[in-house]
Amino acid sequence: MDLTEGVGESSSPPRSFVSFSNYDVRNDVYNRLVESGHEDALTLPEFREQLDGHFNRLPASYGLDVNLDRVEDVLLHQKLLALAKDPEKRPVYHIRFMENTSMGTDDEDDDVQQCTSVVSTPSSSCDETSEGATLSHDRQDIPHVPIHEVIFSTIDKPKLLSQLSSLLSDLELNIREAHVFSTTDGYSLDVFVVDGWPVEDTDGLYEAMEKAIARSEGSWSRSSHSHSAVEKALSVKEKTGLWEIDRRLLKIGDRIASGSCGDLYRGIYLGQDVAVKILRSEHLNDALEDEFAQEVAILREVHHSNVVRFIGACTKSPHLCIVTEYMPGGSLYDYLHKNQNILKLSELLKFAIDVCKGMEYLHHNNIIHRDLKTANLLMDTNNVVKVADFGVARFQNQEGVMTAETGTYRWMAPEVINHQPYDQKADVFSFAIVLWELVTAKVPYDTMTPLQAALGVRQGLRPEIPNNGHPKVLELMQRCWDSVPSNRPSFSDITAELESLLQEVQNSSEANTQLNVIV
Repeated sequence: MDLTEGVGESSSPPRSFVSFSNYDVRNDVYNRLVESGHEDALTLPEFREQLDGHFNRLPASYGLDVNLDRVEDVLLHQKLLALAKDPEKRPVYHIRFMENTSMGTDDEDDDVQQCTSVVSTPSSSCDETSEGATLSHDRQDIPHVPIHEVIFSTIDKPKLLSQLSSLLSDLELNIREAHVFSTTDGYSLDVFVVDGWPVEDTDGLYEAMEKAIARSEGSWSRSSHSHSAVEKALSVKEKTGLWEIDRRLLKIGDRIASGSCGDLYRGIYLGQDVAVKILRSEHLNDALEDEFAQEVAILREVHHSNVVRFIGACTKSPHLCIVTEYMPGGSLYDYLHKNQNILKLSELLKFAIDVCKGMEYLHHNNIIHRDLKTANLLMDTNNVVKVADFGVARFQNQEGVMTAETGTYRWMAPEVINHQPYDQKADVFSFAIVLWELVTAKVPYDTMTPLQAALGVRQGLRPEIPNNGHPKVLELMQRCWDSVPSNRPSFSDITAELESLLQEVQNSSEANTQLNVIV
């Protein structure tokens, strides 16, 4: 199961790059294609090099789980990724009938079945993944359900999995499995195993898919390098010289993290340590450039001790980057989960108050963060926590009531998951999950996939209340994740409650210390 959803600058998990561990798999794929008499494998001198290039673009997990009984699938994936380079063809998709499997008799909720297996590595054979497959040969009285495989390839972007899932749902297809891969050059390969299409024939499904995609045209990140979005959003900058970065003075060091459309580096600018978020030029399009401009516009307006300090940006497309202060303490996510730190109550409250003060400031300035999670909370050398990553943040009065699904599933408010109108109280819900992490030092819903967690939250699921938390913290936590947004407290109220509790804890500690001295 992939727990990396909380890591990195966006809602997309960071990539893991290919290693020597799948070298033998490549050999096996190549040898089997030669043995089967595949024409290209036998005649094209560059075939092996192209095959290696395909594996190099994808995570190591892709090679480790290739089904060697169906090595032609690798060539199909290679072809789809190549077609996706043409903006006019995106999203590229391929549909094929896999098998008939017997319908289970369990009375499970259909929605739960829909999201039962979302993993990050493909196993293309439905013989391995459909539990009812063996029963279909023995139980003639059980209805048979056609199973299809739908493969998409397009430009990678945040929330692509959600968009594709919605597309399949619109066709009344139930997702049995979803295997999602990002290439190193910014494309996606998404393999879905579905049921719900009543017949084996795929012609009708192709036709329905074409219509569904046409209905959503405009949302499929075309590869347009127009600069209009950036120019429009940044047209109001009166004092560009104060924050426009001279790229020649910016020294780029080691990469810290990777996201779906850019990378985060450590750097030096005018003698100070900085973090540099660089957008990959090959991914630029109007939507991404607009997000970049929005992030710069927000960062220019915020100045608070619990918000990461903005230093400047390069806004000359295609060399777009954002420079902020470097936070040597890393993320709160790493501090809790990689180091397995169980916090003392006073430390927990201090961290929580830092977050609340930063968020209170943002909300006071009509800014909704929309992706509040421990991976986006960074620490300086003194363990002061600061809110970071404003890639999906928005001014609330800019668009009115918001409905777009934005954020990270394990931290996302139910009204956001349900595409209902939402406001700043969505951030308060996300803070409740952060508070739960501070208490437990665990990843929320760690036995579930992100989609399963989202489905559960929509139906009222919340993380299990820990036994070791302070009663006032636990009570506050539950108010913050109330299903009714208006019932959730504001960050100013939360800050006041936490500061009062911290004062109680400190007074109690001082009293105990004095008592020990007297004794």
